[in-house]
Amino acid sequence: MAKSSADDDELRRACEAAIEGTKQSIVMSIRVAKSRGVWGKSGKLGRQMAKPRVLALSVKSKGQRKKAFLRVMKYSSGGVLEPAKMYKLKHLSKVEVITNDPSGCTFTLGFDNLRSQSVAPPQWTMRNTDDRNRILVCILNICKDVLGKLPKVVGIDIVEMALWAKDNTPVVTTQRSTEDGEPVAEAVTESELKVTVEKELVSQAEEEDMEALLGTYVMGIGEAEAFSERLKRELQALEAANVHAILESEPLVDEVLNGLEAATNIVDDMDEWLGIFNVKLRHMREDIESIETRNNKLEMQSVNNKALIEELDKVIERLRVPSEYAASLTGGSFDEADMLQNIEACEWLAKALKGLEVPNLDPIYANMRSVKEKRAELKILKATFVTRASEFLRNYFASLVDFMVSDKSYFSQRGQLKRPDHADLRYKCRTYARLLQHLKSLDKNCLGPLRKAYCSSLNLLLRREAREFANELRASTKVSRNPTVWLEGSTGSSQNANTDTSAVSDAYAKMLTIFIPLLVDESSFFAHFMCFEVPALAPPGGAGSDKRPNNDDGNDDDDLGIMDIDESDKKTGKTSPDLTALNESLQDLLDGIQEDFYAVVDWAYKIDPLRCISMHGITEKYLSGQKADAAGFVRLLLGDLEARVSMQFSRFVDEACHQIERNERNVRQMGVLPYIPRFAALATRMEQYIQGQSRDLVDQAYTKFVSIMFVTLEKIAQQDPKYADILLLENYAAFQNSLYDLANVVPTLAKFYHQASEAYEQACTRHISLIIYYQFERLFQFAKKIEDFMYTITPEEIPFQLGLSKMELRKMLKSSLSGVDKSIAQMYKKLQKNLASEELLPSLWDKCKKEFLDKYESFVQLVAKVYPSENVPGVTEMRGLLASM
Repeated sequence: MAKSSADDDELRRACEAAIEGTKQSIVMSIRVAKSRGVWGKSGKLGRQMAKPRVLALSVKSKGQRKKAFLRVMKYSSGGVLEPAKMYKLKHLSKVEVITNDPSGCTFTLGFDNLRSQSVAPPQWTMRNTDDRNRILVCILNICKDVLGKLPKVVGIDIVEMALWAKDNTPVVTTQRSTEDGEPVAEAVTESELKVTVEKELVSQAEEEDMEALLGTYVMGIGEAEAFSERLKRELQALEAANVHAILESEPLVDEVLNGLEAATNIVDDMDEWLGIFNVKLRHMREDIESIETRNNKLEMQSVNNKALIEELDKVIERLRVPSEYAASLTGGSFDEADMLQNIEACEWLAKALKGLEVPNLDPIYANMRSVKEKRAELKILKATFVTRASEFLRNYFASLVDFMVSDKSYFSQRGQLKRPDHADLRYKCRTYARLLQHLKSLDKNCLGPLRKAYCSSLNLLLRREAREFANELRASTKVSRNPTVWLEGSTGSSQNANTDTSAVSDAYAKMLTIFIPLLVDESSFFAHFMCFEVPALAPPGGAGSDKRPNNDDGNDDDDLGIMDIDESDKKTGKTSPDLTALNESLQDLLDGIQEDFYAVVDWAYKIDPLRCISMHGITEKYLSGQKADAAGFVRLLLGDLEARVSMQFSRFVDEACHQIERNERNVRQMGVLPYIPRFAALATRMEQYIQGQSRDLVDQAYTKFVSIMFVTLEKIAQQDPKYADILLLENYAAFQNSLYDLANVVPTLAKFYHQASEAYEQACTRHISLIIYYQFERLFQFAKKIEDFMYTITPEEIPFQLGLSKMELRKMLKSSLSGVDKSIAQMYKKLQKNLASEELLPSLWDKCKKEFLDKYESFVQLVAKVYPSENVPGVTEMRGLLASM
């Protein structure tokens, strides 16, 4: 037999060279043929595509751990082995020998970590079964020793492989060194070098038992069929002996059956006796149950009678009306001393009515005649008490207010401003607060008339207090009236403009400081006192509440503020019915008081319209402070006040704009228009009055003022086109000079400042160009003709055109530049002649000289290009001439 490639040392060394540097050692290497099978068609081996390969088993040690690998080697073009693929044996799950291969030399190796399990694994074909067995036994030994587990083996008998391994264990020659250092050959079997599969499958004890069994029958290993037939015959003999033993035991079986029949008869007799006893016991049980039923019924009847008596006692107690409560409800007094008894009667009545309702009373009792009669009696008591209490409270509210209105000491008098004080009024009203709560629980509809009566009475008091306070406030404020004519052209209109009118806005602020917190507190007290259920309540106090020295009285803990209507709507998503009713009642409570605030605003406007600015800021501060906790009507009042102040200020702005527009109808005007400097004085005064959020109001006024001023200025300038630019540049310059300081701090004025600056520059440019063309008309007209021709012909052809010859050039230069100093002096005089503002002359003359030099320089450049041989006075010469003048 040819030598196996597994024993080829050169092949092993070639494999070791191929994996050099991997720290792996080759255990076995063998040549194979690789082919690719098809899933489900293992019979088609595809040997026409077989490729030569080398399978090498390698081991890598790392400390106590070992790793085993199966490497596939292929031959390069130069015949040198090189690694192709590497598999880890720890992932080997299956070893299958292809059964359709008659030679049995083809097998596959299945790995569980392959990415695509749908691709058929490669098939490995050996030269003979010995090579196949050798590689497979080596793989199984390595898996057992290194990995501690065995893969699944399919298509080959594992015992046959173990027997093959035992018979084909080669003798391996190893070398050992003697004491003198010479190597001595020593023969050992391969079973001593590595562990075989046989030791895993058949233990030593099992092998000895098998040998003893075989020794009993004195048969060789090749007589397996005869051994099997002999075992079958002995098994049949044992079964026959067992049947015989069963037949011999028949008498014993008969004896057992007779005993069972006797026991059955005894059991039947016992069952009959038990049936007789069961009938007697059933009769006794029925008698006992009948007796217990009668006893239970008697006991139940006794318990029910007792419970019924107790329940009837409770009903009678519930239907009884205490005499003291009946007296209080039908004819008791509502004096302060008797209020505690009245409150107790109300509480009893509400509890009694609720106790006769179905949720608190058994539905069986609700239809009893006595209960219906008692419910009707309680309703009559309720109606009587509600009517009496409502009438008393309406009269009580009216009497309280009438008493305060008749006493003049409660109001402001001549020479004395009186802060309204409702502490005593609220104290007296609180006496009946709990009574109102009980009235609401008894009859909610009775609160409507009571609320109207309270609002009507208190409204008289509040309007009287506001009217007296406003009248005395105006009378005690001594200040001279400022003129309303600010921007008209009269001479004495601005002489009194600097009068101090701060007392006007202080009076308005004082009015708000006194009455806004008062109205907020009254709204809050009213909401609590009249039992409104609103979505959100807040402690009383608004903007300016911190300015009060102390509260109206020390018992303001019951006062509650009503959150702003808009904000409550946002938070609840809807307006509750009580909130709507509350705001309607507040309208009745505070309606009409706004007229006294309007009167103060109109009075302040007449004294100094500009004080509308500071009043607007004061109102806005109070309005922003009331957003969180003021009653809805107070916010509406402040909003109306702000609108009134804005309307009055807009009226002032419109009148001032009409004053500006009147200048347009005047005769021809020269110099600075009178409203330009007066607007600067007006803007300065307006800036002094700004408070809080009134900046937008003032900026809107600035925008309207300046827009009208600029439009009117343009219209006046167009009346005399000859002097239009002079009028524009003088007035725009005056606007900038007068508003320079304010424009640095007011963005709106800064915008108009830059607008005036641009208009000033444009007017200056037009006026200076007009003066220059007037003095040097022929010079610059000649330059204009040259420029026009240069668009159509070359510069060399221009001297041959009509009117542009060199002779014409010389005539023009002689007439225009002879006595040029006189012409420049005429320019200066003409610039000075019509200018009313002498301070503008130096800057305008500098602009005029610069403009003339620029135009003359462009003329010299044109002449040099078209008439290169002609001599023209240079720019430097002209600049020196201008500088000397």
